[in-house]
Amino acid sequence: MERRTEQREAMKKVFDEAKRPLTAQEVLDLAQEHVPGLGIATVYRNLKAFVDEGVLTPVDLPGEPSRYESVDLEHHHHFQCDACGLVFDIPGCPNIKSIVPEDYEVTRHEILMYGVCPTCKAA
Repeated sequence: MERRTEQREAMKKVFDEAKRPLTAQEVLDLAQEHVPGLGIATVYRNLKAFVDEGVLTPVDLPGEPSRYESVDLEHHHHFQCDACGLVFDIPGCPNIKSIVPEDYEVTRHEILMYGVCPTCKAA
């Protein structure tokens, strides 16, 4: 049974507003705007609970702390900005079958793109 607390509600609001994968630290920083006394241990505890409840899923990138996003999102991939480090969702999916050798069967895939986001590019 889900426990409704001010901290959990603030964290849910952060994910609804961010619309991108967030690290625990990003969740803490953004949620503290709603609940100033929120601590990192509470964030980690609730992130684990959200994953266990099937609300969030981890997004693991090489050499990076885990990020989390809603399980309700359509299949998509991610883009990480080389300048600011933020990770953004890239909607849709390229035609993977067109690059897979004949007689191979793809059961899953991940695509991670790197570059510079519009905000950093404009700076």
